[in-house]
Amino acid sequence: MKANLGMLLVGAVVVLIIGSLSLFVVDQRQNAIVFRLGEVVDVKKEPGLYFKVPLLDNVRNFDVRILTIDTAEPERFLTSEKKNVLVDLFVKWRITDVKQYYVSVQGNETLAQTRLLQTINDGMRAEFGNRTVHEVVSGERDKIMDLMREKANDDAKTIGVEVLDVRLKRVDLPQEVSVDVYRRMEAERKRVANELRSTGAAESEKIRADADRQREVIIAEAYRAAQRIKGEGDGKATAIYSRAYQQDAEFYAFYRSLEAYKASFRGRNDVLVLEPSSEFFKYLRSSGRPAK
Repeated sequence: MKANLGMLLVGAVVVLIIGSLSLFVVDQRQNAIVFRLGEVVDVKKEPGLYFKVPLLDNVRNFDVRILTIDTAEPERFLTSEKKNVLVDLFVKWRITDVKQYYVSVQGNETLAQTRLLQTINDGMRAEFGNRTVHEVVSGERDKIMDLMREKANDDAKTIGVEVLDVRLKRVDLPQEVSVDVYRRMEAERKRVANELRSTGAAESEKIRADADRQREVIIAEAYRAAQRIKGEGDGKATAIYSRAYQQDAEFYAFYRSLEAYKASFRGRNDVLVLEPSSEFFKYLRSSGRPAK
């Protein structure tokens, strides 16, 4: 009885060992290659539990998520002006064909990164060599990145990977070049600023002269309108005076004298030196006389 139980336990252990050697799991973030005696016999791209032949088959998993190459030191490139620029970049890539990836670079991530960086650096030297410092620093930076991604991706397909993005983090000038370039940039900006100031001053003078001309025209037209209105008012006043004079000349003369008195003694301190027999006091002298 004990012997049978022992055999069952041994059998169970053997089954478990064989089962563990016959099963393998592929994670959703991975692809797997199944090797039989060193040769590729199958590629598993879907996640799940799979079987293999114990002792004959072995499995190697590869991460198919997006990976990053980030350069530790800036690379030096030469522009069309024979000036050096320092470039920091990073690359986003992933494995798309694990079998081709294994055949091309033995599944070695370091070898794949070296291959991609070499392709990108060769393309960068060609592109930078056809452009000026200004173009590579700001003018055509996006265009260079797009071209690098396309060229690197074309080469990457041959090793079973895909280049998703190439980004220039920083494009700087070496210290010995930066000073001269910044001086030229500063001089150019000052020249542009002076031109803009001159143009602005000329426009300002033109606007000011036009405003002065319009002001003079408006004042002249207003003065002319005022004189016309004043003339019309004086004419109407004269007509009214004339009609009043024709109706009663004596009353008109009396009314005008009262207006003269009122205007002459407007303030308390007004002083007027006249002879008592002056015509100015005509109606004052005759105020006590009976009317005729």
